[in-house]
Amino acid sequence: MRIVLDANVFVSALISGSGAAAKIVVYWQEDRFEVAISPPILHELDRVLHYPRIQEHQRLSEQRIRHFLHLLARGAVAVAPPQQLTVINVDPADNRYLECALMAEAEVIVSGDRHLLALGEYKGIQIITPAGFLAFLNLEQ
Repeated sequence: MRIVLDANVFVSALISGSGAAAKIVVYWQEDRFEVAISPPILHELDRVLHYPRIQEHQRLSEQRIRHFLHLLARGAVAVAPPQQLTVINVDPADNRYLECALMAEAEVIVSGDRHLLALGEYKGIQIITPAGFLAFLNLEQ
């Protein structure tokens, strides 16, 4: 199975060693599924990890951020979507996840973003919360 993880899932996993997001990253590292990523998603993740409110509370070093992004880029299935979608107009950056999922032929997008979650699914790709994805995995095992 191939999935796409929203930046908010990666950030949650990085700053908290517990919770659904952290479990998802552990399961990915255990090769239970593949994660697809694209350059725009990596760029967004880099940007989000540098947000002042995250830096203020988490004090993530530049070295730790670079190491995390490097591991992600090496361990995920990298795709470069050839076109930009305009499905979500309220927050156009959310469209990058749809593009990545389509290009990677992913089955699921895991997100905490309300705009993505409001879609529920897109062209057969389920869009669910981290907790919902963990429940989905339990059904699949």
